[in-house]
Amino acid sequence: MLRKLAFTGIKSRIRDYLVLFTGLVISSAVFYMFEAIATNPEFLKSSTNGMSLVSFIFQTGSVLLTLISLVYIFYANSFLLSMRQHDYGMFLVLGARPKKIGSLILAETLVIGLISSVIGIVIGVGLTGTLGGYLMELVLQDKLAHFQSLYLPAVFITLVLYMVLFIIAGLLNRRKLIKTPVLALLKGEREPNRPRLKPISAAIQIILGLGLLASGYFAMAKLTKLREIGIFFALVVIVLGSYFLFNAVFVGAVILLKKTKWAGRGLNNFTLSQLSFRIRNYTKILATVSLLFALALGAITVGMGFGKKTEMFSQGASAYTMALRDPSAAVKKQVKALDLEQQASYTQKKVKNTLYFEKEEFDQNPLQDVPDNWFDRAAHGKVQKISFQKLNGSQLQKNPGALYSIAQENFDQEIKLVSTSKFNALQAPRQEFYLFRVKDIQKAQPQLEKIVRTLYPKKHQQMRTMIPGGYASYLQAKQMFGGFEFMGFFLGIAFLAMLASCLMFKILSGANSDRQRYEMLNKLGVRPRVLRQSISREIMTLYALPGVLGIAHVLFGLQMFKPLLITPYQGIWLPFTIFIILYLLYFWVTVKLYEHIVLPKVEINR
Repeated sequence: MLRKLAFTGIKSRIRDYLVLFTGLVISSAVFYMFEAIATNPEFLKSSTNGMSLVSFIFQTGSVLLTLISLVYIFYANSFLLSMRQHDYGMFLVLGARPKKIGSLILAETLVIGLISSVIGIVIGVGLTGTLGGYLMELVLQDKLAHFQSLYLPAVFITLVLYMVLFIIAGLLNRRKLIKTPVLALLKGEREPNRPRLKPISAAIQIILGLGLLASGYFAMAKLTKLREIGIFFALVVIVLGSYFLFNAVFVGAVILLKKTKWAGRGLNNFTLSQLSFRIRNYTKILATVSLLFALALGAITVGMGFGKKTEMFSQGASAYTMALRDPSAAVKKQVKALDLEQQASYTQKKVKNTLYFEKEEFDQNPLQDVPDNWFDRAAHGKVQKISFQKLNGSQLQKNPGALYSIAQENFDQEIKLVSTSKFNALQAPRQEFYLFRVKDIQKAQPQLEKIVRTLYPKKHQQMRTMIPGGYASYLQAKQMFGGFEFMGFFLGIAFLAMLASCLMFKILSGANSDRQRYEMLNKLGVRPRVLRQSISREIMTLYALPGVLGIAHVLFGLQMFKPLLITPYQGIWLPFTIFIILYLLYFWVTVKLYEHIVLPKVEINR
């Protein structure tokens, strides 16, 4: 009988549970996709050498997603407990034993976790087979072999992990319920938590919050020196700083606004009273949501930032797209069909372990090379397009380092530039050293792949990253940066779903108790349009505050990625715009769901 009553209560709140399911389902779906890509041994063996790096990237993403999912599941289950605690209190009043109720809570938590995980895995299989497979082909720049959308070990890992997380959350909820007095369960969140403005305490918290945030931002900017300690320190102080700031500023702002003339206009005072009713509980969730917001926006921004650096990385790796030895007439014909920016041909001879070049050829046609300070200048945003330096024969004779990077066949090989007479005197066959650079390596990629296939018809996959020049670096950068871009995008979507679900669930969990107040306003003759405006302002405040602080976290947090991204702030308007649109969509859905719950179905005649 008790189980029947409990699951009847769940059925009556199915809309609220669907909000919770959204974050859980997306989280488990993304986790499954990461595991299906990173743990399939047949797929990893059949792919290129760069796949080991991609596997590491997605395993890292899985760990990050697990940590955030753990926090989300704890919050979500605490919301479930607060939403159902009145029902549990009634069961206790009717004679149910606390341990029996505790077992019931654990069972409900496991059922919710099992259903959401299974649905998430099903969606994850679909994502892996469609969008995941397509994006992986873009990352690896080749057709996928042995790529399985349904990979049973990944299913097992996902199911076991999420069930373990739900068991832990269920046990904590069970313990919390048993320790909570029956009267507190019955009243729940209906008891207002009226804040009091304490100027001295508020000032101390604001100063402390700003100081902690500033020290956290400073630690992120100096991460190259502080390393692991800096990450841990920044995480702790930013969490504490966010909470202190919200607790002081949000509470103080609401109290002070209620004393202004603006509060007396329309339903402004009612809106402020709604915010202050559960304001202490909101400060905790808003601080958490601001951090999740920063993680979500940061993941998408950094991921897209990595995607933009592929071209820059290949430019800085070499002045030439490919360096070929004795290319055939067919290969040269394919090269000439490209949109070329530069090409050069030199003669070389190999004697034992030494490569000889004719110095006069480089005087006539200097070798181009990447400037030594180019990466430093690019890091400060001083250059967008590289300008290569020219090295003549005399310069290369003194320092043939530029030739080593593209002409050296093995690490212990020596390179020398000699006069024409000495070069002709060498008893060795002549070889052509052929160099070329395309204007747009991304656009020319299909033609470059044909050239590699012509050169190595049987070992195309292995040799395409072994050819000296910028194309090999481009492929390697595509694998590394593309993997980060792929991971960052899906991590951002998962974090966004979880943060929005947390905030949405927190707002909607108190909607039933707010219904009476909106019924009263309706009876007093307040127009539905005015009620909707009040709802929009209240919910907009709860969405905007963590959003603003989250954006600040991201803007300062991007300092951590300067060593990797070179120019982390370049083009950030695009990920910011995409993310804010998605965030506003969640805001709009929350408003509509809240209106559906609280607004009276019958309007009073006026």
